[in-house]
Amino acid sequence: MDDNKVIRQLIRVNLELEGLEVVTAADGAECLDIVHQVRPDVVTLDVVMPRLDGLRTAARLRADPLTRNLPLAIVSACTQYEVESGLDVGVDAFLAKPFEPAELVRLVRQLMERRRPGGSAEGGGEGGSPSFEDAFGATAGVEEAERAGRAGH
Repeated sequence: MDDNKVIRQLIRVNLELEGLEVVTAADGAECLDIVHQVRPDVVTLDVVMPRLDGLRTAARLRADPLTRNLPLAIVSACTQYEVESGLDVGVDAFLAKPFEPAELVRLVRQLMERRRPGGSAEGGGEGGSPSFEDAFGATAGVEEAERAGRAGH
């Protein structure tokens, strides 16, 4: 999910080129509606969004038993505070804007793998939640509710 149409299209095109189905949303409120309709495998979120920002969207997704284990990635240019807040609400991964399309595809595929049967999709990757330092190498804010091959942006 991202309020910037160009970014939504960039994410959509790059994931669709990889054979993933993508559904987009322009803000957190729309994202929540779409997530419950579509049941994506992954949701990407931008931090700064109208109506409902990415961090509050992530918190609501984590609070809902139906979406508690849904992999969430923040794709945004964000501050240390926003990264730490994302980790606090249970965001699984971060990707900094601007990003390389290949990084986005790799991140979404990794999150989808965690969701597969036998994988728990809980926590943030191998060995638990990412640290701030891990997050900042590929950091960002997320708020794009899309579903690619059931990956959400």
